[in-house]
Amino acid sequence: MKKILYVGSEALPFAATGGLGDVLGSLPAALKRAEPGTDVRVVIPMYKAVAEKYKERMTKVAEFTVSLSWRRQYCGVWSYELDGVTYYFIDNEYYFKRTSLYGSFDDGERYAYFCKAVMEMLPHIGFMPDILHCHDWQSALCVIYLKRKYCYLDEYSDIKAVYTIHNIDYQGIYSFDILGDIFCLDSWDRYVVEYDGCINLTKGAIVCCDKLTTVSPNYANEIQTEYYSSGLHHIIRMHSGKCCGIINGIDTDYYNPETDDVIEKKFSVDTISDKAENKKALQRRFGLPERDDVPLIAMVSRLASHKGFDLVRHVADDILSGDVQLVLLGTGEAELEDFFSDLARRYPEKCGVMLAFNKDLAKQIYASADIFLMPSKSEPCGLAQMIASRYGTVPVVRETGGLYDTIKPYNPETGEGNGITFVTYNAHDMLNAIHRACAFYNDADRWSELVKNAMSVDFSWNASAKKYLEMYDNL
Repeated sequence: MKKILYVGSEALPFAATGGLGDVLGSLPAALKRAEPGTDVRVVIPMYKAVAEKYKERMTKVAEFTVSLSWRRQYCGVWSYELDGVTYYFIDNEYYFKRTSLYGSFDDGERYAYFCKAVMEMLPHIGFMPDILHCHDWQSALCVIYLKRKYCYLDEYSDIKAVYTIHNIDYQGIYSFDILGDIFCLDSWDRYVVEYDGCINLTKGAIVCCDKLTTVSPNYANEIQTEYYSSGLHHIIRMHSGKCCGIINGIDTDYYNPETDDVIEKKFSVDTISDKAENKKALQRRFGLPERDDVPLIAMVSRLASHKGFDLVRHVADDILSGDVQLVLLGTGEAELEDFFSDLARRYPEKCGVMLAFNKDLAKQIYASADIFLMPSKSEPCGLAQMIASRYGTVPVVRETGGLYDTIKPYNPETGEGNGITFVTYNAHDMLNAIHRACAFYNDADRWSELVKNAMSVDFSWNASAKKYLEMYDNL
């Protein structure tokens, strides 16, 4: 029986800000379903954001002191079982009882403590994993500590370390002033974490891990190039022999148009005509004319330039000059928020914008729109294009990262493909893709075929879970 411990800074439904939380909330349960004998557990910090309904049902399983350089910090470990997976929570209010998960001045110290606590926790809870699977820079020190400090102890000596990069833009970069004082590393560990004159925790984890993974096969190739690597391509190339990409999945029970109580009208691939009720409800919600004959384009995203909003901004008037409607949900850069607010003001009959984070409304948009626009400059995996497909909303995406791996261009001659794609990061190439999508929309037979193709792709965790299990077996 394999024993696997996932280490990360967030997990749904307890505390999450993005794709990492989706993965740690879904993949462990998928592993259990794929191979019931596998013992899969997860550990995250006990944030203030963890709901009381979960805290009330937790069990305290350990209490000890963590030494971080000269500091002696309390650590409580609580457990909670969900979908056959045991979740552990590292409890220390000084570090984790804060209004937000990230963005504190002492994030380096907070996650150094978290990683040290995870390593010290194992004998206290009586669980020594075969695989320690760490995610992103916040847990990178677990990999480094294992290989530089703990692997010389008998009980830790057989543990294999997997490190997953979800977004290489976030690396955990710090000054060498805190090598020993915060990160509890010695001078002879310096070469492991040193990169470009700084401590780089992701670099250290890449060097130390037994297997390096990322969240799509194409992204695994992209991050070996200077354009996508945020400076780490040299190191990743050096360790490319242990690098692979496994595409993320989505929770197909949570995102299910046949059972979703949040949307106006439930539907399936066999009753796609019922989707029209959702479209009308969304048009009413955004104050747009209720029209069946107009393609409704949607974007649900954080408003950031690298998500492709600079392209949309450049040709927004060209997009809305056609017979289309556009709805946008998200928050982000103030300049983009101002631009899209003004766009909705200038095109009240065609454009609706809501600057908010609203999970229910996001689902309603996925289930209501005809076209989902995702023109990212980089996208390690992307979940939105899979969710949109699940709800019969055709993705228009740029061929990058996981978008390339999950969305294949529709060919009307063969009837194959589940979306519309473009290659170059160029506003007019994106505009051309939107025009192609609208042309297909106006051809009822083609559009019906394309929507069915999109809804028929299996984006569940099942296939990915099997690939992870195979990788663990090889290790």
